[in-house]
Amino acid sequence: MTLRDHPVSGGTTSREHLASGDATLRRPELRPVWQTIHDRLSSGRPVTRVRLGPLDEPQREALADLLGLDRLPDPRPSVALARLEEAVTELSGRTVREVVAELIGPLGDRAGERRRQEGERADLWTWLAGHDTVRAQPVLADWAASCRAAGLVGGSAERTRTLLTDALKVLAELPRQAEPLPVFAARVLNGHAHALDDGAPVSTLVLRALATLYDIAPPQSAAERRALWSRAGVADDELSATVIAGGLRPGGDGLLARVARLCTEAGQAASLTLAQVRNPGEVTLPAALAPSLVHVVENPSILALALRRFGNNCPPLVCTSGWPNSAAIQLLRLLADRGAALRYHGDFDGEGIRIAAYVMEKTGAHPWRMTAADYRSAIVRNAHGPQPGRVTEAPWDPELAEAMAEHDIAVVEELVADVLLEDLAAAARQEHPAGCP
Repeated sequence: MTLRDHPVSGGTTSREHLASGDATLRRPELRPVWQTIHDRLSSGRPVTRVRLGPLDEPQREALADLLGLDRLPDPRPSVALARLEEAVTELSGRTVREVVAELIGPLGDRAGERRRQEGERADLWTWLAGHDTVRAQPVLADWAASCRAAGLVGGSAERTRTLLTDALKVLAELPRQAEPLPVFAARVLNGHAHALDDGAPVSTLVLRALATLYDIAPPQSAAERRALWSRAGVADDELSATVIAGGLRPGGDGLLARVARLCTEAGQAASLTLAQVRNPGEVTLPAALAPSLVHVVENPSILALALRRFGNNCPPLVCTSGWPNSAAIQLLRLLADRGAALRYHGDFDGEGIRIAAYVMEKTGAHPWRMTAADYRSAIVRNAHGPQPGRVTEAPWDPELAEAMAEHDIAVVEELVADVLLEDLAAAARQEHPAGCP
């Protein structure tokens, strides 16, 4: 229904009256008036008066005719919306909203749209902070906060969520096993082989997350970015990525099983390459120990001490050598898949807690003497030490970060080696009752 065919109040239709009213409302001089009213009504807020202008003399005359004034209004008049409603209804039988919607366009609701957008933003950041990948690696809360501080990508919550979802998919898949970057991207991101190319939005998000995880500065050069991808196991070299282990006696005729057994029988550590771990051949764990217990440590010195004490009776022990590379994670996953129960211990400092959280999240390992009580017991014997650096939450024990912040002392793994070796001795006695020292 247009301005020309709307019935006037009173139940009768007067085409002459409507035509005259239509002509009045459509006067070009009134166009700025309707535009201003349209803008105000589209704000989504209550409107009782509208400030118009500045109006030139023909526009003031047209407004005076519309309102039935006996003199010209000011160049910037403030007009009550109720007065406009009265005049418009008398001329057309319609409301001001209906008239401006027809003459200018559909009315908006900017306040409502802002509320909707604010709700979308709040939902987005709540979702990111509570995502399983972020919760499993508490240090990534810093990355999530930096994403929030950077704001929406292109002003769109939907687009930002899509990019973050892809970045989280990638982070959940790391570390990889010497997989070329385009192949990895295509497999994880629905065939988009170039989604992780240098400078791509998802690539930038992931590298920022990895830099946060490893507590290093974000990479600035192409070489630094390649090094960070390599550290996460993407395009890692199958021979240079290695993991050391002692006491492994897996069954089977596969190369990994035979190498591990030979080294264990000689009382030596096995240095296993990523290539050997990726293609292990037949590997089984002793049925007598179901599930087999495999201890995991952060520092090679602990493995060396264990081999010195236990020799060829050393219980199964894997060393991550700091941040685990793709070979270490793959070996631990292989052992867990074969039924091993993994127990992890590392340094009581900021980086040690982040490494522990990473190993546990990626392999399903459980903490081994890594609680707040263990930390407090350790500092009784080692009351003087360096500061632990930035400490983030330990997902397995909320009190641990609080205790470390309270005492502000780092306890490296070597300082509790005697306690760890006693645990390993108990495990060795269970596995080799007759020959364990």
